[in-house]
Amino acid sequence: MAVERTLSIIKPDATRRNLTGEINARLEKGGLRIVAQKRIRMTRQMAEKFYEVHAERAFYDDLCTFMTSGPVVVQVLEGDNAIARNREVMGATNPANAAAGTIRRDFAESIEANSCHGSDAPETAEREIAFFFSEIEIVG
Repeated sequence: MAVERTLSIIKPDATRRNLTGEINARLEKGGLRIVAQKRIRMTRQMAEKFYEVHAERAFYDDLCTFMTSGPVVVQVLEGDNAIARNREVMGATNPANAAAGTIRRDFAESIEANSCHGSDAPETAEREIAFFFSEIEIVG
């Protein structure tokens, strides 16, 4: 198995409800190590840049507004096949389609307020980690 790193964001709906500890516990129980973590408040400019891949989609403006509505926790997760593992622990984007016991099934309020974000590919993970953690060295 390949040890990978991936980005995780605990979204404003989850931080508002003090779910960070529970989500971290599920990530760790799922075999992922949290090797970097910080709580931030995304600016509109940050959200627009981070989600620019969706700029042409109808939900882009609402997504940027939501992601700036409260603090988020950005994390670097590490583990065997971390990208796929994190996505399995998170569950499907639409919580109605997420498997029982996943973060999104148990905690999401809606498709948008679905409690967490995770990178979807190695290239995306590298770019997203650099976006939030370029100023620090992450040691494993």
